[in-house]
Amino acid sequence: MELDEHAVRLKIYLGESDRFDGRPAYQAVVRLMRKKGLWGATVTRGVYGYGKRSRLHSASVLRLSEDLPLVVEAVDSEEKVMALIPELSKMVQGGLITIDEVRVLRHLG
Repeated sequence: MELDEHAVRLKIYLGESDRFDGRPAYQAVVRLMRKKGLWGATVTRGVYGYGKRSRLHSASVLRLSEDLPLVVEAVDSEEKVMALIPELSKMVQGGLITIDEVRVLRHLG
């Protein structure tokens, strides 16, 4: 069976070196999402990028960066995602949080 459902995608842009409460910020963010029952979350490591300070970070073997860009992504209802924003804002001090509408098609069964 196919569902056609409105939801939002939450994307959080961080650096590997970002921390919250003594642990990597991306781990704290994913644990919060799991605790709050979001459908799922994925962390993706970038191989090249820059952030607000315009410093390039690269996964090149010639230059091993200790602060590669990361993206944490999750999809759920707008209500559930928006309820997380106050806590996420505390965890993601130097990162970027975005939300966009998505159309979810799921196969059940």
